[in-house]
Amino acid sequence: MASNEYRLPFEQPIFELEARIEKLQRLVPQGVETRDELRRLGRELTTRKKEIYSQLRPSETVDVARHPHRPMTTDYLELTFDEFVELHGDKTFGDDRAIRTGWAKLDVFKVMVVGHQKGRNLKERNACYFGCAHPEGYRKAMDKMRLAAKFHMPVVCFIDTPGAYPGIGAEERGQAQVIATSMLEMSRLPTPIVCVVIGEGGSGGALGIGVGDRVAMLEHAYYSVISPEGCAGILWRSDAYRHQAAEALKMTSKDLPALGVIDEVIPEPLGGAHRNPHLMASRMKTFLRNQLRQLVDIPIDELLEARYQRFRRLGQFLETADGKAPEPEADGEMPAPADRPSPAAVVPSPKAKANRALGSVPH
Repeated sequence: MASNEYRLPFEQPIFELEARIEKLQRLVPQGVETRDELRRLGRELTTRKKEIYSQLRPSETVDVARHPHRPMTTDYLELTFDEFVELHGDKTFGDDRAIRTGWAKLDVFKVMVVGHQKGRNLKERNACYFGCAHPEGYRKAMDKMRLAAKFHMPVVCFIDTPGAYPGIGAEERGQAQVIATSMLEMSRLPTPIVCVVIGEGGSGGALGIGVGDRVAMLEHAYYSVISPEGCAGILWRSDAYRHQAAEALKMTSKDLPALGVIDEVIPEPLGGAHRNPHLMASRMKTFLRNQLRQLVDIPIDELLEARYQRFRRLGQFLETADGKAPEPEADGEMPAPADRPSPAAVVPSPKAKANRALGSVPH
């Protein structure tokens, strides 16, 4: 899983330093000056990685999340879990390879793993539809989750998809309906659920297996209702505005904890998970083990109520003095904050009116 076969533009300084280090390491014999230079370059390389990856733009984080050598569900199954027995099929239509399901063992915990799989090479990606699941994939996931609940075993979900498959066949077989049903069933599944966004968390395809008691994401993953390209295409009619869209969507690990969308961010190895998959898998194992230890001791009725309340609070930005949501007024509308002008008091500028008329900005 070498990462030097694929280079992101902002990583160029890192690769230049690595090339210099590799060239010096090939020198035989190595003198004192060479060894000193290697140590200096090593320190500089570490510093550059920290600087670059601590200042990534949201669109650059999306590029890292899509890195072809980034660990996928099958990598975590091999490196994180002690055993894995795959289960196939949805008992209705077929076996969608974009979602993998099966029993797994993590230390003392026996769990059901459900995860998106993109594929490593072109043949695998075509078989997995690049991680875009069909309705049968979500039906398979639901069936296996119900099986886990039957045997009182926790569920672990790995989210890594640009979105559900948008083809005609998928729509004919009820793509939107099956995703909505999956979210409903997960919300009341009587067993602990841990969800982790390991790469891309795009649209309803991610939400379909994203309802859990704990929702986490890797440091350089993203989680959004739409991809930056899709958002830019809708709002600006061009994917040239993907950088602005990524900024506005607040889709990275720097923004989502404050919004309450995720509970925890799992740090990645320096330079991204694709540079050290084994270390990333070790951190994933520690996180899952800690979460499962906490969740398995919670009574099911309390677990379900907390899960419901967690997702019920998403999008709630108004609170009373006691920290609760304000009650709706007689007409069902939420009262506006006192310091916020009413919509009628906001008069758009002539430039804003012109932009709206041209359709160049969202409205």
